[in-house]
Amino acid sequence: MQKDAMERLGLQQMLLEPEVLRTVQPDVHLVGLLMSLGRVMPAKVKHTAREVVQRVVQDLEQRLANPLRQAVQGALSRAVRNPRPRYAEINWAATIRANLKHYQPAYKTVIPEKLVGYGRRGQALKEIVLCVDQSGSMAASVVYAGVFGAVLASLKAVKTHMVVFDTSVADLTQDLHDPVDLLFGVQLGGGTDINRALTYCQQLITRPADTILVLISDLYEGGNEAEMLKRAAALKAAGVTLVALLALSDEGSPGFDRRMAEQLAALGVPSFACTPDRFPALMAAAIQGRDLGTFAP
Repeated sequence: MQKDAMERLGLQQMLLEPEVLRTVQPDVHLVGLLMSLGRVMPAKVKHTAREVVQRVVQDLEQRLANPLRQAVQGALSRAVRNPRPRYAEINWAATIRANLKHYQPAYKTVIPEKLVGYGRRGQALKEIVLCVDQSGSMAASVVYAGVFGAVLASLKAVKTHMVVFDTSVADLTQDLHDPVDLLFGVQLGGGTDINRALTYCQQLITRPADTILVLISDLYEGGNEAEMLKRAAALKAAGVTLVALLALSDEGSPGFDRRMAEQLAALGVPSFACTPDRFPALMAAAIQGRDLGTFAP
């Protein structure tokens, strides 16, 4: 079917001529197209296709990497209180507020009785699992999730897993060091078995209370819906912060299974679309334990 579509849409010439591919304006949608055609792409074009994907990934990292790092690191710092901070770890605003009653008019300053600071730990403070639907309609979301996953994996304070699924499940965590390799490892298309994906992710979780599981899917479950909802409820009951992103893209309101989204919301699993620019704030809110149900508005 893919080969037939390539011929009918006139894509065969583009894929057979690397110089033509180099002239196309690279963007997220082009990356999604190249990912979907990866299995039928001629070998001589794959190098050019990788160059195109690399350009898009670099552009996205320049725009999105620093905001995500800053948001996550700031949220993690505030999540760990240290009653005996070093000088560089003192939260001066909180320290002043906590010691206002010790203001000394004669010296026109506050003499702090106790210091409020942010701690540091050697181990990962949070575990983040990105569980991404790789059905064809989720192409843009897969691209953004791959870039964000690579950024998160570069932070020592979090342990990041990257899982993609259709009717089967693939763990791409080992490819997070190179988002281009990761994206070429994705096989867009096929059905959807969210229950199977959540079952696999559940096996990865060792510290439920310190784990954030981001399910990126339009929620059109092709597997066992009842078991999927039970799995989501079990994750919530164990203390996992679970959120369903109906899309991770700039394309506005996505198509999704509203009935399934409502059932997840009834379990305390907020379900909403998120733009890439808002994803850092979402992760910060999840790390800080804020109510994600109020985040979407």
